[in-house]
Amino acid sequence: MNIALVGLPGGGKSTIGRQLARRLKRKLVDSDTVIEQRLGCSIRAFFEREGEEAFRDIESQVIADCCAGHGEVLATGGGAVLREANRQALRARCHVVYLRSTPEELFRRLRHDTQRPLLQVPDPLGRLRELFAQRDPLYRDVAHFVLDTGRPSVSAIVNMLVMQLELSGAVPGSQAPGDQSLIP
Repeated sequence: MNIALVGLPGGGKSTIGRQLARRLKRKLVDSDTVIEQRLGCSIRAFFEREGEEAFRDIESQVIADCCAGHGEVLATGGGAVLREANRQALRARCHVVYLRSTPEELFRRLRHDTQRPLLQVPDPLGRLRELFAQRDPLYRDVAHFVLDTGRPSVSAIVNMLVMQLELSGAVPGSQAPGDQSLIP
């Protein structure tokens, strides 16, 4: 079964997804990268030219295609959960992890980012708070479990994630007897 990471922009889905895929010896599929390959341009350029609705249509096609894979780690875009069809596909075909971050943590990470279309506004922290209020219930609805990403390092988060996946049976246990490497 695939493992899908959901959460707000800047929540670490791509970064954590890369390390998780490496750790589990699985392929990483980043839905935003797949979208850009299909579009032949950046998401930001497409978003500005065609609008959010057209982008969400492409995103839904990509999510459906990515969920059809087997044994991959899927890093989704922050808005992938906005459409019910995406949430259904993710929940049915993936073990979904919500990488939860507060708007304040995200703002600290993203305050200099100029590539995320939804954050190119006069008050990005306010926008992140709006996105959190709108999307947090959707992320929780689709997720099999929630992992707070607050202050731990990426490697600590990956360790916690691997332990949770092993405990849930989503991945086979890889810890040798006496090996404490997975304990944060």
